[in-house]
Amino acid sequence: MDRRKRTVVVMIVAVAMAAAASFGVYLTIKRIPVREVEIAKTFVVVAARPLPTGVRISADDVRLAAWPASSVVPGSFSAVDDVVNRGLLSAAISNEPIVEAKLAPRAAGAGLPPSIPAGMRAMSVKVNDVIGVAGFIDPGTRVDLVVTMRKKDETESRTVVSNVQVLAAGRRADQQKPKDGKPGAAATTAVVTLLVSPSDAERVALAQAEGSIMLVMRNPLDNEPTATTGVRTAMLLGHAADDPPPPAPKAPKIRKPAVVEAGAPSPPPPPLRYTVEAIRAAKRTEEVVQ
Repeated sequence: MDRRKRTVVVMIVAVAMAAAASFGVYLTIKRIPVREVEIAKTFVVVAARPLPTGVRISADDVRLAAWPASSVVPGSFSAVDDVVNRGLLSAAISNEPIVEAKLAPRAAGAGLPPSIPAGMRAMSVKVNDVIGVAGFIDPGTRVDLVVTMRKKDETESRTVVSNVQVLAAGRRADQQKPKDGKPGAAATTAVVTLLVSPSDAERVALAQAEGSIMLVMRNPLDNEPTATTGVRTAMLLGHAADDPPPPAPKAPKIRKPAVVEAGAPSPPPPPLRYTVEAIRAAKRTEEVVQ
């Protein structure tokens, strides 16, 4: 047997032994019994789909999901009936556990009212794309409210309410007046609902009635109140705020004629005066003689 044939025989024998060894290992592993590690599980109620703020939860909006018993979410529910017909105070994403802090009491109903804290008020203001910061205002945004009031001779802008939370932002359909007997088209108006105190609600209402308002977006981590003195037209043009106004021109004084009472003696006439012209040498003078 030559060298080439011996090499081929050795390779065939090696491959056959490797295949037999692998098959033997496979059979050995297959006969090992399967060991399952039991994990303690519980079930919690999660959102079946994204849910907006204020929705009344129904059975189709939630589902039960398996959850490790060692890391249960505080305030979660294990039965769907515990969350049905309750209002959602803040939006929830899909598969997010529904907790007690996100739900309104059963007697509070659904919608926006349950999300208003005690002592606060929800107030809507009409805005446009400029006033509403080009549509970047979403629920949860913090804003300041600036009012511009035009007086007879001067215009002033000032921040009247600061660090206000936006509860809702959307559009409302307004039906226009009919023209030529035809119904008017429905126009949309942007409306922003703010969470304000009763005193701030009065300030906002007065600002809408007496001037034009503007919403100013602020950083949510900035909780300091906005304290400004406002700006006037004179200050905007470079004049100092405490510069006195220019004095008004004085009206000429008009002498009133003397009023003589009836029955009073008339004043004596002024003495007569005569002018005498005197010529002395080359000089000519005039002298007054009474």
